[in-house]
Parts: sequence; C-alpha cells; structure tokens
Amino acid sequence: MVRALNTAATGMNAQQTQIDIIANNLANVNTPGFKRARAEFQDLYYQQVRAATEAGDGTASPIGLEVGQGVRIMASQKIFSAGDMMETGADLDVAIEGRGFLKVLTPDGGTGYTRAGQLRVNEQGQLVNIDGLPLEPSIQIPQDTTEYAITREGVVKVRQSGSKEFTDAGQLSLTAFPNPGGLESLGRGLFTATQSSGEPMDGVPGQNGLGNIQQRALESSNVKVVEEMIGLISAQRAYEINSKVVSATDQMLKEASNIR
Repeated sequence: MVRALNTAATGMNAQQTQIDIIANNLANVNTPGFKRARAEFQDLYYQQVRAATEAGDGTASPIGLEVGQGVRIMASQKIFSAGDMMETGADLDVAIEGRGFLKVLTPDGGTGYTRAGQLRVNEQGQLVNIDGLPLEPSIQIPQDTTEYAITREGVVKVRQSGSKEFTDAGQLSLTAFPNPGGLESLGRGLFTATQSSGEPMDGVPGQNGLGNIQQRALESSNVKVVEEMIGLISAQRAYEINSKVVSATDQMLKEASNIR
C-alpha cells in the first residue's frame, strides 16, 4: 500500500507539470511567433514479482506478474506548426510563411533564432528585433529613409528622402534545422541551437525549402485555446483521480492499523 502512495504521488507530480505547461501556453496565446509545448509522459520502471516462466509447479506460465512504479514527464515537445497570419500595417513587421527562423545576435555574442518578426531600426541605423538584438547578417538602414519595402525573397528595399526610387539595403536570411523540436527555449521568443536540433542551415527565403517573407504581417501564436482547455480539464481530472488513490490507500492503512 505504501507503493500505491508513491505511485499516486508520481501521477500527481506529472499532472502538475502538465498543468504548468498548459498555463504557459495559455499565457502566450497572443504572443507573436510563440510555439506551444506539449508534455510527453513515460511510465517508470516495473517491479517483477514473478517471471512468466516461474509458475511454481514445474510448468511454464504464459504471463508474469509485474507492478509499475508510476509515471514521469519525459519531455516538453515544442510544436512548430504555423500560426495564423495577422495583418499589422507596420512596414517593418514580417511573417515567415513556411519553414525557417530569423537569426539575431544575443548580448553574450551567441546566436538566437526567432519566428517573431517585429523588426525595428535602432539608434545606429541597424535593423533589430523588438528586444534590440541586431539581425544576422546585419542590415544598415539609411537615416533619411522614408519608406520600406520587403520582398517575399527577403530583400529589404528603402526609399530615401527626395528620391522616387527604392534601393536595396540588405537581405534577410532564414535558418532551418533538421529537428526544430530539439531547440532550446531562451524566452523572449528566442531559441538556440543544440546538438539535438542539428546543424543550422542558412539560406535565402523561398529557396531550398525555406519559407517566404510576408511584409506588414506577423505570425500569431499557434496556441489553440479550446485544445488547451480540454487538456487542462483532462490533467485536472487525472490529478483528482491520483489524489483519490492516496485517500483510498490511506483509508486501507487506517483499517489495517485498527485490526485487533
């Protein structure tokens, strides 16, 4: 019966983590470029009480006796399905239609990857993301720029004051990974490469399987509120069921202790 208490406790801990993941998904339902996570469960080791070949009378039993020890959260899988496109009207907002990430330089000199396309121009004229992290490769915007045009192939064009023609200011690059689910989340819409994600593959939008760029739009979060609420109810009920196992086991121990 003590084993049942421990097993139920693992179930309650796992469902609590599941609810934590769902809560983070729902909190970011309006975060551009956010990718929802999904908890993946795994059963724990088993105690073998009797092997299948140990029937006790010299014959072979077709089945054995095993008792499981509970469950654990094995991983939180990022789901990189595309979110809906939101028209914003802002010249420097871009959405990625398809595969790929924008690449930025992080403050520690590393590289981050993001699907959030809220681009801005900093005080030095560099094209940066909403946190002020410069894009890689760097794109320099002339100070007297009055209008922007970004093609589906990622070419950034600008029109300067007094000019009627657009000129090229730089080229947006996209990066893809063999296994984007292996990326490590840094927060603020950023990911970093890991050994599990595979080697990053840089390229021009629209080529080699990479997505295209949509100007004046953002990719919304791929969180589906109804699906998350169903998952929340399921996790809550599973937590309650495991708590009832604790209560039932406690009652059994109480009855056993009252035997005279």
